[in-house]
Amino acid sequence: MIRDWEDFLAPYEQAVSELKVKLRGIRKQYREQNKHVPIEFVTGRVKPVDSILTKSKLRGIPLDRLEEEMSDIAGLRIMCQFVEDIHQVVDLLRTRHDMKVIIERDYITNKKASGYRSYHLVIEYPVQLIDGEKIILAEIQIRTLAMNFWATIEHSLNYKYQGEFPDEISERLRRSAEAAYQLDEIQEAQRLFSHGKGNHKEQRQGDEV
Repeated sequence: MIRDWEDFLAPYEQAVSELKVKLRGIRKQYREQNKHVPIEFVTGRVKPVDSILTKSKLRGIPLDRLEEEMSDIAGLRIMCQFVEDIHQVVDLLRTRHDMKVIIERDYITNKKASGYRSYHLVIEYPVQLIDGEKIILAEIQIRTLAMNFWATIEHSLNYKYQGEFPDEISERLRRSAEAAYQLDEIQEAQRLFSHGKGNHKEQRQGDEV
């Protein structure tokens, strides 16, 4: 039984704080090198105690097993402009030595029945405490701005209807999810077209020299 939630959650708070700094540092490095920046912005949070208790009851997770069995007490979200950026960020995080990816869930290729799309990573992250190192589980969700907009609406409706959506709402959510994904595909095509025009222009200038 957890007697002091503040002490229990302190390492998670530290992990979220450190990871936000590191992920934003990646974005800064891309900008300084004048490269395309795959990360638009980063947010993070520690799950509130009431949410932890609700989820542990729903999933049948004993409170003394939270550290091992609840992977999203520490949660971060990375927003990207393009779907291609998501895969670039995932590849980058896989190669880092300050965290270890232990679970990957690709809800972009394999969307949920509701229409939800995102890429989830569960990582092991070492937090340095005064009494030694502690390995923390954290979940990183990587999605486009359009996917995030849809997920925010779905989350609000889920709270309103307590997870029991009327059929009409479920269908409208699925249609809007597809519309959001089509928007991502259009943006991706525009990016590729613009990039192609830039390369063609550089080639013509080279031919003229």
